[in-house]
Amino acid sequence: MQTLVAAGLLDIDSGEIVRPGVIRVDGERIVGLGGSPEGEVIDLGDLILVPGFMDMEVNLLMGGRGEKPVASMVQDDPPIRMLRAVGNARRTLRAGFTTVRNLGLFVKTGGYLLDVALGKAIDAGWVDGPRVVPAGHAITPTGGHLDPTMFAAFMPGVLDLTIEEGIANGVAEVQKAVRYQIKHGAQLIKVCVSGGVMSHTGTAGAQHYSFDELTAIVDEAHRRGLRVASHTHGAEAVKQAVKAGIDCIEHGFLVDDEAIQMMVDNDTFLVPTTRLIDGMDISHAPDELKEKAAEMFPKARIAVKKCYDAGVKIAVGTDAPAIPHGKNADELVALVDRGLPPLAVLRAATIVAADLINVTDRGRLAEGLLADIVGLPGDPLEDITVTQDVRFVMKGGKVYVNK
Repeated sequence: MQTLVAAGLLDIDSGEIVRPGVIRVDGERIVGLGGSPEGEVIDLGDLILVPGFMDMEVNLLMGGRGEKPVASMVQDDPPIRMLRAVGNARRTLRAGFTTVRNLGLFVKTGGYLLDVALGKAIDAGWVDGPRVVPAGHAITPTGGHLDPTMFAAFMPGVLDLTIEEGIANGVAEVQKAVRYQIKHGAQLIKVCVSGGVMSHTGTAGAQHYSFDELTAIVDEAHRRGLRVASHTHGAEAVKQAVKAGIDCIEHGFLVDDEAIQMMVDNDTFLVPTTRLIDGMDISHAPDELKEKAAEMFPKARIAVKKCYDAGVKIAVGTDAPAIPHGKNADELVALVDRGLPPLAVLRAATIVAADLINVTDRGRLAEGLLADIVGLPGDPLEDITVTQDVRFVMKGGKVYVNK
């Protein structure tokens, strides 16, 4: 038995800071709040305790120290990529993010689902990191966003991926690609519905998969109990994704009022990744990509507030390494800067994220839930930037940070 004693704790449902903050932990779970301390007492002084944060869009297998993105696509073999992921996972956990969705590999792996392996290694205690909900390989058409040949002018035959690695065209191939990811441990499916800003795929909003292909992907996933996340920017592409039954829109930079209302009516989640608009360095990008960013980023800055005001369910996601691993809380600050209330942002990083991954064992500081607990040097309802200065991290009853 351990008891955490702090200045206060956040009741995420009521939106109030309960003072003092007393949490009793036994094994992996919270067994009581308030009252007298029992067992080992961990005195956290003036910290405010909050539920462990969740990031609903990362790629731990990419980014990190010393990476040169285009070169790494053809130089990093799977063992090197896994070692890169270990460092990224550790930084993410130490930033207070105790659960992540890893949304889709798009590199040559020989068909191995590296994020599945990473999650298993973390769960086994071999390496430190957040709980990983893996998507395996992102499903994308030839020449679509996340077909890695679109990130550089590779000649034909260089870095061509297989169906098992996510490149799939037509109903039969997308069915096979989804089934392969599920067979080897994916816990959700990631699909690219439209083009992207930072890839040579033409107009970012253009829809890349047909409606029949989208419905086939959704049908395969839903019959096996998995949800589907879609990289989607364009308003029309968002509408088709929602109509096909996709569960979560990633980015949604170009949504219009009709698309937003469809998301509300269908309980479709949005992971807006709004911080990357401010933080992504495109100074060395080709002119084509700079032009797309110049057109899209101003629209993206206002899209998330329109979605929130309409009642879309918003969950936090960073698209790291689009922003650096370990700087995940920058997304919370950016969402407040866009006009969302701090409490709504904190819920987006906790209970809404838990709803998105369809779990009930985390997201709150409550008896019976996993002891995923973060300590902050102030009240995040008053100053959301304290989330960028995490002083204490516990995941599953184990302390990883105590400054």
